Amino acid sequence: MPAIKNTPLKLLFSLFLLPAFFSCDKKENPTSAGHKNPNEITFISLSNIGGDQGYYKIIKVTKDSIQAEQGMAARATHKEWHSAISVQIWKQLISSINTKDLDVIQSSPSKQSVDGIDETFQIRTPKKSHIYVNSYADTLHYRQLKQFKEQLSLILPTEYQ
Repeated sequence: MPAIKNTPLKLLFSLFLLPAFFSCDKKENPTSAGHKNPNEITFISLSNIGGDQGYYKIIKVTKDSIQAEQGMAARATHKEWHSAISVQIWKQLISSINTKDLDVIQSSPSKQSVDGIDETFQIRTPKKSHIYVNSYADTLHYRQLKQFKEQLSLILPTEYQ
């Protein structure tokens, strides 16, 4: 049963609500407006996941922070580490990565189906997100990701390397 039984009142009520819906402005996404360079790296994650024990290590790096977590599902272990990083460290970390080459890096088949561990990189720019699984087989283009891992190992505590 409708809340308003009188048809003229329904029409009048609708006339007041309709402009309210159309007058709402669409707000701009502040994250997209803040990036001037569409090829600028904004996020990198490196994960190693798999094995018969359910091992995982996930490292996430942004311009101002680094987060690492690792554990093993079979033993129900989990630990995390977080830290702020400076702009200088961020630039040092991403210095080896050429964003123009990101589209040509090749992934390889997953090894998790045979109790192997997959190494996965995710690199985000405002324009695109790139995901690579076991790209170490691409010896030509993997060097820049390997250099990133080497720089990362200088920052991480030893238990997360």
